[in-house]
Amino acid sequence: MKKVLFSIALSFSLMSLGQNYLHQVLVLNEGYYDYQTGIQGVPVTVGSFNPITQTYQEVSTISGMRFASDLIIEGLVYYVAADSKILKYDLNTHQELAVANCPGVRNLAIYQNKLVATRGEFDAYESYLHIYDANTLSLIMPIDTLVGPKWSTQNIEVVNDKAYIAINNGFNWGNEKGIIGVLDLNNLTYGNEIDLGPDGKNPDNMVKYGNFLYTVNNKDWSGSSISKVALDGSINTTTNLAAATGCGTSSLRDNKIVYQISMQTDLNAFDIGVMNNLGPVAGHQTSYYELAQEPVSGNLYCTETDYVTFGKVNIFDSNNQEVAEFNAGVSPGTLAFDVRSSANLNELSGNLEVYPNPFTDHLTVNLPGEKRLMDAQGKTIFVAQDYTIDVSGLSPGIYWLNCQGVVLKTVKY
Repeated sequence: MKKVLFSIALSFSLMSLGQNYLHQVLVLNEGYYDYQTGIQGVPVTVGSFNPITQTYQEVSTISGMRFASDLIIEGLVYYVAADSKILKYDLNTHQELAVANCPGVRNLAIYQNKLVATRGEFDAYESYLHIYDANTLSLIMPIDTLVGPKWSTQNIEVVNDKAYIAINNGFNWGNEKGIIGVLDLNNLTYGNEIDLGPDGKNPDNMVKYGNFLYTVNNKDWSGSSISKVALDGSINTTTNLAAATGCGTSSLRDNKIVYQISMQTDLNAFDIGVMNNLGPVAGHQTSYYELAQEPVSGNLYCTETDYVTFGKVNIFDSNNQEVAEFNAGVSPGTLAFDVRSSANLNELSGNLEVYPNPFTDHLTVNLPGEKRLMDAQGKTIFVAQDYTIDVSGLSPGIYWLNCQGVVLKTVKY
């Protein structure tokens, strides 16, 4: 109970100050696909965690995809990279808005009205980089291997009008690459490539901090490393981490990179300023699947899974004390944080009227649009468009009403 009260108090204090607040956390559950039998045991899903009510629910199921690899939020929509498709959803209703076929899609990034998609698979492609119209998801152009990346690509970092592309050829064991390619997003021309050297092969993750890019590299799966590259190309250095199985779980956390060596339970910290390993972080002894720092509070979200039957998300504060946890779908991978302005929320909330509250048989909302009523656990009971909602069939108790992004507590006698 203490965790829930802390979250609610924090959220409403931010609202009163007119600051940004965390509206929801989207969780991309990669599901479970049996490659030996070709059977999809658990489908790919998208889940939403409400930090105010401390509740989680699945909001979308993506059928027919073996896995999913990325989810990004842009404005009031979000995009999902799932095996061979790119899907676009409304951020509030989670309604599918558009879909595009893109076999081997891995990661996504947005620049103005352009959606950049990297590709990688066991098969060879004529293009490992696609550019789409962000509104319609129609293909603007592929950057083919004659002028673009010649091997499988993965992470993307957009800085000003440039997209930096991590090229790892990670599906061709024994022939891994360690390259950062640069795409000019104004004229869609692919330019310089930065070679990370023999110890910088197989970048698994790439983040930006200050004027530098940092990649966490799996090398040839016999060890791992972190590379630091200046955006102007003046610095290019790599530090080895461990002579062990490559690092597959990492995230930027403040001014450090936290990471785990695969199959180990220690969470390690790396000082990117001096490019030196700091050792294990206290309070963590679990093998995680994904790590991500939430930008408002700075809390660290850590997911765990057995890849077949369950998924869970653990939330830690800056002192590495666990402040919350929730069950998610199988293989919870990418986490995306829906951060909004509480100034806009206050303005809307001032115009919002819900009456009577407490209610008995009917509940009236004065604003137009979708009204979503949820139970105390955050599960949606029904969705209505009318101003007056018939709630006579509900049992007495606590409910949550979501109207235009505002969540209000309601009580039925």
